[in-house]
Amino acid sequence: MSNWKLLCSYLAVALIVNGALMPNADAQTESLLANATVPSAKPAENASGYSLPPENILKVMTAPSPPTPKVSPTNDAVLLVSWQDYPSISRVATPFLRLAGVRVEPKNHSKHDSPGGYGITPCASNYDVVRTADGATVHIALPKGGCAGNPVWSADGKQFAFTNTTANSVELWIADAKTGAVRQVSGAQMNPMFDNEFEWMPDQKTLLVKLVPQGMGAPPAESLKPVGPSIQESKGEKGQSSTYETRDTLTNKHDEDLFDYYGASQIALVDTATAKITNIGKPGNYDTIDPAPDGKHVLVTSIHKPYSYITTYDRFPHEVEVWDVTNPSNVLKKTIASLPLADRVPIHGVPTGPREHSWRATDPATLVWAEALDGGDWNTKVPNRDKIMLLKAPFDAAPLEVTKTEQRYAGIDWSEKPNVALLQEYDQNRHWRRTSIFDIDDRQGKPRLLWDLSTDEKYAHPGNPVHRQLANGPRVIRQNGDTIYLAGTGASTDGDRPFLDRLDLKSLKTQRLFRSDKNSLERFLAFTTHDGKDDEQTFLTWFQSPVDPPNVYVRTLEKDVEAPAGEATVSSTSVALTHLPDPAPEVRAIKKRLVKYKRADGMDLSFTLYTPPGYKEGTRVPTILYAYPLDYADAKVAGQVTGSQQTFTTLRQYKLLLLAGYAIIDNTSFPIVGDPKKAYDTYLEQLVADAKAAVDEAVRIGVADPERIGVTGHSHGALMTANLIAHSDLFRAGVSTSGAYNKMLTPFGFQNERRSIWDARDVYLKVSPYFVADKLKTPLLLVHGAEDANPGTTPLQATTLYEAVRGNGGTVRLVMLPHEPHWYTALESNEQLVSEMLSWFDKYVKDAAPRTAANVSTSNPTTLEK
Repeated sequence: MSNWKLLCSYLAVALIVNGALMPNADAQTESLLANATVPSAKPAENASGYSLPPENILKVMTAPSPPTPKVSPTNDAVLLVSWQDYPSISRVATPFLRLAGVRVEPKNHSKHDSPGGYGITPCASNYDVVRTADGATVHIALPKGGCAGNPVWSADGKQFAFTNTTANSVELWIADAKTGAVRQVSGAQMNPMFDNEFEWMPDQKTLLVKLVPQGMGAPPAESLKPVGPSIQESKGEKGQSSTYETRDTLTNKHDEDLFDYYGASQIALVDTATAKITNIGKPGNYDTIDPAPDGKHVLVTSIHKPYSYITTYDRFPHEVEVWDVTNPSNVLKKTIASLPLADRVPIHGVPTGPREHSWRATDPATLVWAEALDGGDWNTKVPNRDKIMLLKAPFDAAPLEVTKTEQRYAGIDWSEKPNVALLQEYDQNRHWRRTSIFDIDDRQGKPRLLWDLSTDEKYAHPGNPVHRQLANGPRVIRQNGDTIYLAGTGASTDGDRPFLDRLDLKSLKTQRLFRSDKNSLERFLAFTTHDGKDDEQTFLTWFQSPVDPPNVYVRTLEKDVEAPAGEATVSSTSVALTHLPDPAPEVRAIKKRLVKYKRADGMDLSFTLYTPPGYKEGTRVPTILYAYPLDYADAKVAGQVTGSQQTFTTLRQYKLLLLAGYAIIDNTSFPIVGDPKKAYDTYLEQLVADAKAAVDEAVRIGVADPERIGVTGHSHGALMTANLIAHSDLFRAGVSTSGAYNKMLTPFGFQNERRSIWDARDVYLKVSPYFVADKLKTPLLLVHGAEDANPGTTPLQATTLYEAVRGNGGTVRLVMLPHEPHWYTALESNEQLVSEMLSWFDKYVKDAAPRTAANVSTSNPTTLEK
């Protein structure tokens, strides 16, 4: 049978079994093998059906992660937000509805998943406000028994707002940054279904919110008998769209009714001083709400029928309006655009018509948006892909075209100076970006080129403009005269070395003010002064090293010095502002280093090598390789070093195996290089070449035992893992988590592959390990979230590969984690994952018998030559 006939026959079977294949995921976990190099290798006891890793691993796994710093808009305080690493399985298992790409918990009207459906909405566990003047700390007592959300500062730095999700509602709370007092806005039940549930108004005393309408009654009941068939029809128009998981799109009239019920919100104003709530307009399915800088107008987008059963709500018809909210009881509305259903957008394309509406930050009420000139299709050859439009209040005149972009419009970054903005463009076909200095009011002038480089370029990346928040709320580029500041990751051959530069917009020359040294990782947070006209000699940084936990530092610039190219030309000193302790001191015994090497064709590659506690140089130990392949258009930048060896070491998931005596090859370069239109034509060859180069180097330097190496990866890395054990003999076992193994289930593109299966049939078959399941003889552990909403990695991907390998006599185990999305969140699920990985690699890697020539795979694809 030809490959194409095999593909078609499998599709017929898949349509029948979709959702029905579910091997028993509760099979007893194989017992963990003792490890003489680890003082406590005995599995911890657990009364539930979930397995636990050994106690020494569990202790480190549950140590709290460092907080996230959020500098106040006035730069006089830092809010340290600590997040709950692992919610309980009972929270993850909360029932939810799947409504056009959103998962809604009906009991409390909350959003079950994070944006994109990759994880559960996180909960904050602690807020602390630290004063930058003296380091004094004000603790914020969070509401008990709820899930506090991401805090949002008011522009005056006096308070911040956050949501708190309880069993019955999503509440709105306000915190006083000076005293630490918190108070609930009584009667404000938030509706976060489409995100953007609250925004600060320009007066910084009022919040614009989306509330659950009062008097809604019970949700629509599902009829006991069908009201009719579910019907879809296409009348000959071509319309490729991404493959969405059927369970998360609407499927029938009842789903539509539920979408309208839970999507409905009441826009209102909340006085944060009095907690008074003032409704604006009538309830509707409001997607975004965005106040204009003048405090008088609000940009409102709303969703309406007809809905689609193919795509998610962001492609549903939208009305784009500007509301005048001067008189909340009599709102005046102006329609800016009526956007139709966009269910035929080209792969990696954009909808036709107006899109990406936003306010000009330095005008009272001026809208800017883009419109495609190429039909939204990157395949179309045109001199200009987009035009930029502008419309001022009172929004009665015809929109004004201000410029055209040669490539796809990617946004405008406004400076605090009215005549300066940065215009961004992106070329999908070349992996290229362009940034120009732009005066939107100068109709005769043309944008002045500032940067023009590959999006894959890391070493020459200029950094990103430093912003500040205006008193009325908009964020703008901080500008002092003709000077702006750039903060960047600072990728280099030695790893990331973050920097702060000063850029003169007239000469386009930069001066390096600060660069992190080679023995730590210190990145710019914010200046300690708010106004760009004031002293800019002192700024806050986030400092860490392999032995120092992340903390806020105050760094002061002193005097100009001579320095080599790329280094700071100004000396500086620093002092710690915070003193956060080490949550897991035992991890400091783990060492890591940057290892650089070459692929067979001469391409530069690198990885970070972690060695276990007590490791002695020259000793070969069992080793696990982790990677995530990335696509590149240019071979010259594909091998650039990313990441840093100077981060404070924390252990999660596969890295916890270091405590069981394994070495970890991490952040491994796995470039797939080629024309973006057809890079996957040589995917397998490059994949094996990447893996072989990394394994050979780890063996050459005397750490990895060539007979005891395993491989693991998540999502696209899981596909990599399955392919590597099918097409090479480099590894003794593999663990694939949340992968996609049969690309015929995503026929309109995957990852950065933009061709459909009908345009590149052989490529789709070649990259899919499902079709070589008969060659998968190396032990493979498959782990998957039972509620994975990522379009390309539905649970069917794991169940069908398991059945295929099992049916062909391979060694395979499938673990379906109940209620989990694409990224596993519950404590119990992560305990199970680590326990499974340790057991699998102990059995098939650490304690594996040496191979003989007879049982080594010979299915390697063509290798790359220099």
